[in-house]
Amino acid sequence: MKRWFKPGLGLLCAAGVSACAYIYPSTGQLHEPATLQASPQYRDGEFRNEVASPPRPGGLGFIMAVIRGRFEPRDRPAPTVALPSVKTDLASLPLAQDIVVWLGHSSYYVQIGGKRILVDPVFSSYAAPIPGMVRAFDGTSPYSIDELPQIDAVLITHDHYDHLDYRTMKGLAPKTRLVIAGLGNGAHLRHWGYPPEKIREMSWHATVEIAPGLLAHVLPAQHYSGRFMKRNQSLWASYALQTPQRKLYFSGDTGFGPHFAAIARRFDSFDFVALDAGQYNVRWADIHMNPEEASRAAEILNARALLSGHAGRFTLARHAWDEPFERALAASKGKRYRLLTPRIGEPVLLADPLQTFPYWWKGLE
Repeated sequence: MKRWFKPGLGLLCAAGVSACAYIYPSTGQLHEPATLQASPQYRDGEFRNEVASPPRPGGLGFIMAVIRGRFEPRDRPAPTVALPSVKTDLASLPLAQDIVVWLGHSSYYVQIGGKRILVDPVFSSYAAPIPGMVRAFDGTSPYSIDELPQIDAVLITHDHYDHLDYRTMKGLAPKTRLVIAGLGNGAHLRHWGYPPEKIREMSWHATVEIAPGLLAHVLPAQHYSGRFMKRNQSLWASYALQTPQRKLYFSGDTGFGPHFAAIARRFDSFDFVALDAGQYNVRWADIHMNPEEASRAAEILNARALLSGHAGRFTLARHAWDEPFERALAASKGKRYRLLTPRIGEPVLLADPLQTFPYWWKGLE
């Protein structure tokens, strides 16, 4: 009998099975649509922005878009040297101090109201379901999950891989008391082993009391969601953290839009804002901000200090890796807010309006 099975084909099949087994858990899980229909943002089978956005492809259309993007010309997409960072012992920071530590891209460690909070934590060295596909810059991964203290709350702005990381969330589960996310994101977390009592899935304009005197407000953003599967089955959001002494705002991924003015009317001003300003492209103009738009948003929000985020660790867009920092610096000239430029891991002391930081990206190449 002629043998149809060839050793090379067997190895290929085995590799394919292994790859699927590796990738499958990280893609997450979709909510049942019936559980989402009570949200005013959920219409005609998906969540929608306040300002209409063009549809984004899912499934094979998404894969093809990623492949095309990999072959687009890029201007210095990654630094040629390791980026400088500061490995602060987060567990030793006095809890009485209100502090923000930028962890690169859109990840932040926050101390406020005596509690420890993570925003969009990604401790993996890549931001994709396949290792090496969107690799972190050298020098930008100084922290491991094992080194973190106990976390009172994790805030997730949306389910894209550079904001909701499977391996990070699995590792954080034993030391995290609470996860707050937009509606529909709980399906991912439950699929990864989080018990329902640890999850708060919220619609826009809802508020969660993390602790007495510490509130997390779930607010609008102009974006979309999806992890290869069907798009917009979980809600994207921004967050305000509020105590009697301080107000902080984290935009997550967002385009420039009228939601900033509405947020400003509700909160009047912010001591600190971290805004999306680092992965912009003409095709993404409705769902991401460039540094000049982030500067406008900071002024609308009456921010005292701006950290220009979504840059410095991963490359998703075609511009040079350091261009967002240069443009943010130029856009801040003459503005009422103070531009903060900490290195990854360097604490921002929110009670110190005179704290300064170097322009660390200059002269590296």
